[in-house]
Amino acid sequence: MQNIYNKLATAVLSLALAGTAQAQQTPADAQSGAITLTGATIHVGDGTVIENGSISFDDGIITAVGPGANGAGTVINVAGKHIYPGFIAPNTSLGLVEISSVRATDDEDEIGDYLPHVRSIVAYNTESKVVESMRPNGVLLGQIAPRGGVISGTSSVVQFDAWNYEDSIISEDDGIHMNWPSSFRRTGWWAEPGPTLPNKEYSKQLDAARTFLLGAKAYDQNGSKESNLKYGATKGLYDGSQRLFVHVNGEKEILDAIELKKELGIQHMVLVGGYGAHKIAGDLKKENIPVLAQRVHDLPGFDDEDYDLPYRMPMILSKAGVLVGLENAGSMERHQMRNLPFYAGTTAGYGMDKEEALKLVTSNTAKILGIDDRYGSLEVGKSATLFVSDGDALDMRGNMLRHAFIDGRKISLDTHQSELYERYSNKYKHTMPSRN
Repeated sequence: MQNIYNKLATAVLSLALAGTAQAQQTPADAQSGAITLTGATIHVGDGTVIENGSISFDDGIITAVGPGANGAGTVINVAGKHIYPGFIAPNTSLGLVEISSVRATDDEDEIGDYLPHVRSIVAYNTESKVVESMRPNGVLLGQIAPRGGVISGTSSVVQFDAWNYEDSIISEDDGIHMNWPSSFRRTGWWAEPGPTLPNKEYSKQLDAARTFLLGAKAYDQNGSKESNLKYGATKGLYDGSQRLFVHVNGEKEILDAIELKKELGIQHMVLVGGYGAHKIAGDLKKENIPVLAQRVHDLPGFDDEDYDLPYRMPMILSKAGVLVGLENAGSMERHQMRNLPFYAGTTAGYGMDKEEALKLVTSNTAKILGIDDRYGSLEVGKSATLFVSDGDALDMRGNMLRHAFIDGRKISLDTHQSELYERYSNKYKHTMPSRN
């Protein structure tokens, strides 16, 4: 009997290792010579569009962008196609969970309510099959964020082509994530929803969070001789080196979050989700608080709201002067994150200018995450993290990538899914369009 168990264990391990071996394409080598892409429509990412333009980069850095066909090094003719900055996926648990129903592959949450010292980056799996499926849609960067508790831990910004988490880091421990309590609670469940009732514990829950953060600030300012790992991990919120990402929805809750920011003197706060933020956009602009707007493809939160409010929310906030990006937390968030460009496309379909919509997943998000000095737009001196698409990358009909580069490295666009596509296409004598 023991023999059978041993053989079974060996077989399972072999299958697991085989699956891991095929998980992700080998990361690309460093750029070895200058490259110029010429003849394309260049979407800079800051609202500017260059027709029939060229872009050159060397050693991972953009050296020239402009009209015409001049360039150095290897010249790739991409006439008629479109060049975009790599899209950025904020507030995602990509690489922290592979299969939700398999506990051993789920590392997005830790036990406890106040965990600012928990660093999501050390659990990030660069060989995730889910992560690699982002790249064919142009999503090349992401902010890997933890879940759960009141204070979940810290996030880090990574690029999606790396051997290990150390290689992937763009901005390490960029912010701390806090889940704001709700003043109302929905009863029932999704199949049989009940009435929405006031949360009688709201004030108590808010006071507990406030007390923790006040204690952490006092610890930082007074220089206590006793070591407190949790308090010490919040230092960046008060010296400006980290952002506080507050996951919050509701007008009252957002106003309470703004008051806490003032009281604690937190330099950088970002709202994540922010449903209802359009009602107090003036307060957000005054306090310079950006919003990572919740998923666009959603229903309105209340019966008396316009059916298309979620589609128009980013436009409303943007017109009010609030810096806005897009996020997609929620059910199936990891697998659906590759649709991020199409969410931006939806905002364009409901009134937002197309290049302004592009900023929601490029330069705006880069500014919100504090990486806009290197990423988010195609400018001289910034990272050559970009891709070439057949057509409009915010439309799934045009989002067909031909080339993609991260820090100047030409990355593979093959995935486990494309391998299966080709396998079964060959079976039925139908081939995938060539990327050459």
